[in-house]
Amino acid sequence: MKTVKLIAVALFLFASTANHAQVSINVNFGTPPQWGPVGYSQVSYYYLPDVQSYYDISAQQFIFLNNGVWIRSRSLPNRYRNYDLYGGYKVVLNDYHGSRPYTHYNEHKVKYYKGYNKGHQQNYKMAANHDNGHHDNGNHDNGNHGNKGHKNGKH
Repeated sequence: MKTVKLIAVALFLFASTANHAQVSINVNFGTPPQWGPVGYSQVSYYYLPDVQSYYDISAQQFIFLNNGVWIRSRSLPNRYRNYDLYGGYKVVLNDYHGSRPYTHYNEHKVKYYKGYNKGHQQNYKMAANHDNGHHDNGNHDNGNHGNKGHKNGKH
């Protein structure tokens, strides 16, 4: 009889604990860079087709191939030192949440080839300038001559 009571108490405790258990997932997406496209709140990575590289938003690092090895760095390699991050198209990878987006590199480089562009992207710097009453004409020191810094060229 004691055994039955112990089993009943154990089952009761187990059931009550299971009912109150919560699963908490904390995903830190990080703060997007000023050159990042506006409108994507839950994204971990961008793919930059023109330089065939990735950007890890939470780690604030670029990920690129160097002699067959994927490298993480705070800056792009020297061969892309003149690349315009504000003007270049960024593919938002909102369907990938692992730590190695380059596992899909062969697909990405075909689907999002060099020169791939689905249209104008407003970046955070443009949005901030627009919100503050300043109009960014898209002319950055790095050679970007965009379309007046407004989405679809409209005010």
